[in-house]
Amino acid sequence: MFIASLGCSDDEEAITTKDSTRNFLMGFTTWSFGPNIQDVNDTYNFIADNADVYVEHLDNFIPWNAYLSNQPLPTEFTDDIEGKASRRISGSELILSIGLLNNNRDDLTEDIDGSTPLYSALNDDALVAAYTAHIDYLIGQFSPDYLVIAIEVNELWLRNQPLWTGYELLIQEVIATTKSNYPNLKVGTSISLHNLFQSEITNADGYIKTIWNHVNQMDFVGISYYPFLSNQNTVQDFQETLDFLHANAQKPIAIVESGHIAEDLVVPNLNVSIGGNAIRQNQFLETLLANAQTQNYETIAWWAHRDYDALWAVFPEEVKDIGQLWRDTGLLDENGEVRPALTTWRSNFTK
Repeated sequence: MFIASLGCSDDEEAITTKDSTRNFLMGFTTWSFGPNIQDVNDTYNFIADNADVYVEHLDNFIPWNAYLSNQPLPTEFTDDIEGKASRRISGSELILSIGLLNNNRDDLTEDIDGSTPLYSALNDDALVAAYTAHIDYLIGQFSPDYLVIAIEVNELWLRNQPLWTGYELLIQEVIATTKSNYPNLKVGTSISLHNLFQSEITNADGYIKTIWNHVNQMDFVGISYYPFLSNQNTVQDFQETLDFLHANAQKPIAIVESGHIAEDLVVPNLNVSIGGNAIRQNQFLETLLANAQTQNYETIAWWAHRDYDALWAVFPEEVKDIGQLWRDTGLLDENGEVRPALTTWRSNFTK
């Protein structure tokens, strides 16, 4: 997709938020800014000091073969999960976000070996049982307060619509079992708001209606929102999109991942050129905080607390281009220097 560069005046007036009666949770994902164990430790420590909710975002693979054949889960998987679970941040609520779909959101996520299960429909009994077991294992490890049972599900409708009906039936069954086992757990799916608002696809009205009907059946409406991915760079852009959200969401709103670039984003291989700076980033955060207060959001979770240039440097070449898209969305830059958005964050956050 071509993403054009948009202009925005640096002195544009931004929406401000209350700082004394916050009624929503503020947090970050545990995405590390660097590859070393100290970088991971620093990330969790930053979250502990600057958040009262955080997100464990599990979106890389699912050990389908083990679940489907009733075999022990691979240690590569369990070691990773147990390591994350052991870092549970005391005094913070936890959002557990689980990726059912692959990175392109057009099929199931892959197994460790890169394979995908064979199926006739996504609600095949074996897949339902396997995904239910996966969810149950992860809940047992993390004991989350919120569960995003599938990530950015509207993109499946956009990229592989024939799978949608089977997906909905699968999720309905998995949620029913999960809610029976964990009746107090808040369960929802997430949608990419930037790929729902002002959609220009054929039958956009049908698409939008289908997605809202789906997420409004949940305990909360999980939102992934990265404005720059749909050419949004002004306070007016941000507010129009959030107004669309408020007009359609019938359940509490939880921003489960979000962010905005603080530097220009140029990725020639993806034909991407987007203007960005720290002032626009701060304007987006101020807008988001103001709406969270007035609209009684459940949570605001920012994706990366710090630019992850150091982590990006060790990405495999085949994912460096796509990985660059979110690299410069931190409230700290790659050197750990404070951006205006972090000052705004801290002025609104009290633990």
